[in-house]
Amino acid sequence: MLMRTDPFRELDRLTQHMFGAANPGTWSKPATMPMDAYREGDEFVVCFDLPGVSADAIELDVERNVLTVKAERRPFAGKDVQMQVSERPLGVFSRQLFLGDALDTDHIAAGYEAGVLTLRIPIAEKAKPRRIEITGSASDRKEIQA
Repeated sequence: MLMRTDPFRELDRLTQHMFGAANPGTWSKPATMPMDAYREGDEFVVCFDLPGVSADAIELDVERNVLTVKAERRPFAGKDVQMQVSERPLGVFSRQLFLGDALDTDHIAAGYEAGVLTLRIPIAEKAKPRRIEITGSASDRKEIQA
């Protein structure tokens, strides 16, 4: 059992609780989740930290280029369980991203491994750089006489 106590940690938890930082999110007022976003080749990659959240408790929606991620970390419930320490935040977490027109929202791939939700969003074909062919010939040149 975990019986060790840290008075400073308890003071930090109390302070966070007083100012609302430790309160769990609700469906009407969800807490945010940390994320990283970067471009890798022809994909835009977004990673969300969701440790302790089961895959079936994650919702992912795209509507009009707005990506919404909602997740819920539920309390551990088991038969004859007596919680000794509960420091991990519980409740609902949510994040919205406004995606540009340069991304192909019809082909988003989502994977969830080791508590990290990874989204891979391809760059749209119309947004990729392309080479434009120049037409014309050198025979159309005319000599200027002065």
